[in-house]
Amino acid sequence: MVVVVRMLVRRLLLLVPLLLGVILFVFIIMRFSNNKPEYAYFQGANPTQEQIRQFQEENGLLDPLPVRYVRFVGDLVQGDMGTSVLTKAPVLDSVLTAMPLTLQLTFMGLAIAIVLALVFGIIAALFRDRWPDQVIRLVSLIGVAAPAFWLALLMIQWLAVDRGWFPTGGYINPADSLGGWFNSMILPALSLSLPVAAQLTRIIRTSMVEELDKDYVRTAIGSGLPPIVVVGRNVLRNALINPLTVLGLRIGYLLGGAVVIEQIYSLPGMGTLMINAVRDGDPAVVQGVVLTIATGFVVVNFLVDVLYLLVNPRLRAAS
Repeated sequence: MVVVVRMLVRRLLLLVPLLLGVILFVFIIMRFSNNKPEYAYFQGANPTQEQIRQFQEENGLLDPLPVRYVRFVGDLVQGDMGTSVLTKAPVLDSVLTAMPLTLQLTFMGLAIAIVLALVFGIIAALFRDRWPDQVIRLVSLIGVAAPAFWLALLMIQWLAVDRGWFPTGGYINPADSLGGWFNSMILPALSLSLPVAAQLTRIIRTSMVEELDKDYVRTAIGSGLPPIVVVGRNVLRNALINPLTVLGLRIGYLLGGAVVIEQIYSLPGMGTLMINAVRDGDPAVVQGVVLTIATGFVVVNFLVDVLYLLVNPRLRAAS
C-alpha cells in the first residue's frame, strides 16, 4: 500500500508542471492568433490608434509576455479565466454553462464504446480466425477508417430523416424529459463512439488472443475448470490491462470530437461555444474553452494512469 501511495504522489506532483506547460502552450498560441482582444472590443467601430493603445494599456496587453503569463496563471488559480470582450460576461460562467452537455456527450459515447468493444473484442478472440472473428475485424477496420462527422451525417439521413426515429438535432434537458434527452443524445453519442469502439475492439481482441495462448490458460482448463470461469476470472482481467493505456487517449479523442459533433447536431456544448467565439472574434472565450478541454485531457490521462497502476500488480512490484 505504501508503494502505491508513493507512486500516486509522484504522478500527482508531475501533474503540476504538465498543467503549467499546457497553460503556457495555449497562452502562446493565442498570442499569435489574429483575433486580438482590442479588435474584438472595437468590432464594428473605427477606433483611432490612441483608443486602441488605451485599451491595450488598461488591460495589460503591452506588458512583456512572461509578465502576462504569470498574471494569467494567477488569475486561473483564483478561478478567473478572463472576460468576454463582446458579452462582458466572465468566460468561466460560459464554460460552466456549456460544459455539462459536453461531458454528457463524452461519457455517454465512452460508455457505448467500452460496451461495444468488450462484447465484440471478446467474441472475436474466442472465435479466433473463424467467421465471427473475420466479420468483426472487417467491420472494426471500417469503423477505424470512418470519421465521426461522416457517421453523424449518415445517421441523421438514415435514422432521423428517412425513418424519423430520432430528432435531427437540438438538445432536451433531462430535467424536462428524460426520454427526450436520451433521444436527443443517442445519435451524437453513437456518432462519436463508433470509431473509438472499433479501435478498442481490435486492441481488446489482440490482447485477449495473446492471453489465451499462455500456458496458465491451458493448465487451468486441463485441470477441469470451466472455460467461462478461466476467461472471466483470469484471461479477461489480465487482457484489459493493456487497453487501459489507450483509454486515456481515446477519451481525449472523444472530447475533441465533441466539438464537431455538437455543431452537426446543434448541441449547445463547449464545441459550439468555441466555434461561435472563433466566428465572432472573441479570443478570451476561445482560450478558455481550449484550455478547459486540454486540461481535461491531461487530468483524464492522469486518472487512467492511476487506474492502470492499481490494476497492474506487476507494475507495482517493479516499482
